Amino acid sequence: MQKNKVVTFLEKEKILEITDLHASIDGKEILRGINLAVSKGEVHAIMGPNGSGKSTLASILMGHPKFEVTRGSIRFMGRELNGLSADERARLGLFLSFQYPFEIAGLGFTKFLFQSYKAVHPKEKTSLLEFNKKIQETLSELKIDPAFAKRELNVGFSGGEKKRAEIAQLMLLKPKLAVLDETDSGLDIDSLRVVSEAVEKLRNPEFSAVVITHYKRILNYLKPDFVHVLVDGKIAESGSFELAGHLEEKGYSWLAEKVVAVK
Repeated sequence: MQKNKVVTFLEKEKILEITDLHASIDGKEILRGINLAVSKGEVHAIMGPNGSGKSTLASILMGHPKFEVTRGSIRFMGRELNGLSADERARLGLFLSFQYPFEIAGLGFTKFLFQSYKAVHPKEKTSLLEFNKKIQETLSELKIDPAFAKRELNVGFSGGEKKRAEIAQLMLLKPKLAVLDETDSGLDIDSLRVVSEAVEKLRNPEFSAVVITHYKRILNYLKPDFVHVLVDGKIAESGSFELAGHLEEKGYSWLAEKVVAVK
């Protein structure tokens, strides 16, 4: 009896469980049976060729209405996500960093961050003055000009500045699980290091991340616990961080052949 209790104590608690996930858009099937489990405190990387379904998976996790889940289950913190809106998922502790962050003219960056924080953490009492101080501290850590806080959301920002601004949102909103969809896309070496180090600082037993990327370079900083390779809507291979290096050397063709063989 005692032995069973010890085993239960040592097991990591699952924060995300995806089971046999099939999804489509406009009648075209994109995901063809995804199975993935992420435990608390873990960082998982998802790699794969263009068109394999990586960004589709990110959108579905966040509840994008254009995609239809035709089969399977997504459970977050033990709760079924299918049927929940994007804002409901955000309040549960999910965060998505977009591959191409939106520009919204007329919406101030500070106002956006403050309203987002209040929406995600409705029980916390934080004044705009207190929150603005947190914004300035976060921008400083990310080496973003403090004046950006007064600008409109991503309007006139460079690609790297947009990505840093999204990581600022991540740091301020403090989600339980962050899905980073090609956050490294378009970043120069310095920006990549700053963004990666900021995400790495967030790592703790109560924070998990799913990092979607084409390249190993961001993973050199984050050192994911697991790497999964998505090919043709399925996870074709999973392994440790070393798998990313193997992919950089060999490409994806050997896995594409493996998926065809399974069919």
